[in-house]
Amino acid sequence: MANAHTRQGLGNVKSSVDAALECAETALRKLNKEIWSNPETAYEEHKAHDAICNFLESQGYTVTRHAYGLDTSFEAVSGLGGRLVNFNAEYDALPGIGHACGHNLIATSSIAAFLALSTILKDKGIPGRTQLLGTPAEENGGGKAKLIDRGAYKGVDISLMAHAGPKRLFPGIEADGIGGVFMNARKEIHCEFRGKSAHAGGNPWEGVNALDALVSSYNNVAVLRQQLQPDERVHCAFLDTPKVANVIPSYTSAYWQVRSPTLKGLNNLMNRIRNCIEAGALATGCTVEIVENELYTDIKINDTLCGQYQTHMTQYGRDVLKSHDKVLTGSSDIGNVSYVVPTLHTMFGIPAPDGSFPHHPSFAAAARTDEAHTEAVIVGKSLAMVGLDMLTEDTLFKQAQEQLEGSLRQ
Repeated sequence: MANAHTRQGLGNVKSSVDAALECAETALRKLNKEIWSNPETAYEEHKAHDAICNFLESQGYTVTRHAYGLDTSFEAVSGLGGRLVNFNAEYDALPGIGHACGHNLIATSSIAAFLALSTILKDKGIPGRTQLLGTPAEENGGGKAKLIDRGAYKGVDISLMAHAGPKRLFPGIEADGIGGVFMNARKEIHCEFRGKSAHAGGNPWEGVNALDALVSSYNNVAVLRQQLQPDERVHCAFLDTPKVANVIPSYTSAYWQVRSPTLKGLNNLMNRIRNCIEAGALATGCTVEIVENELYTDIKINDTLCGQYQTHMTQYGRDVLKSHDKVLTGSSDIGNVSYVVPTLHTMFGIPAPDGSFPHHPSFAAAARTDEAHTEAVIVGKSLAMVGLDMLTEDTLFKQAQEQLEGSLRQ
């Protein structure tokens, strides 16, 4: 088992990490630009998948393409014996606005971390393994949840990744990053209303209006919003609606995303939203079919991992908060991973215009810059050092484990 004695022979860890990435820097920047320039949405990330796999193979790593039955997932593993540290690479984009969530930078930081830690383990002969896992469809589709179900995280001891954001992530808080950020649990509700068609001008009384059912359900939720907790969110998209006005529609459909800071809160809110939808059907005489899927859990923040990340970022002159108690009301499927294994999902700041925030076109432009790439690589180096801590410091690893176990009991 790796221990502190092993760590004593490492010398200047930062210098070793810097040296490990020096030769790959030009190729890594090219890869980052290629991912950004070819934005692909959930489970369609074929160019990104191939580009990353080609890059890893050019660096001498064996890659399993289309891993775990997902066409745009991949896996690379290096090292021997010891514990297993996982890095998560995201690379899906948003429809119409490309990499406005900066997933090209997530991929870059995780790839950099994997390269650096793999090199150190090999050069220093340290027991331990590292896994780079391609995790598609974070924005929509729950890629990590599917990968959990298919065994991708089986045997993983620590999971690490980083997400780009503006330096002013919360009002009044400006920093180079935050080690741990709470995020909402999220689930989807898909609903289909069925009624009876009729001529809207000739015999509307014979119709059962599925559009009325949909609009009524939407209005019910709109009324409910004033009773929601401050960090709870509900969003809706109408998918199928009438294309003509002179026919009573017999079918409509929509889907909802429901968010709450905890799983318990999410379950309670889901019940209330479901009641609103069913009431719309009941009031109009329609039937409704409701399907719930794509659970993204809240994130279990691991204080040990946050603290180590903060320490290592300080070595690169970055002022990083250890954690923040305000909920970032977005959601991520890394939360599902954090319920399975001690997990770090850190946020790092990149230069961006005032008011720019993920999911806005201005942030997509910011995610392309050389300055953003530089930050992603520095973050990757720090993630590699956190991974090394978890492989060589038994006490820290045990603390991280115990913190996850304690949070799951709460």
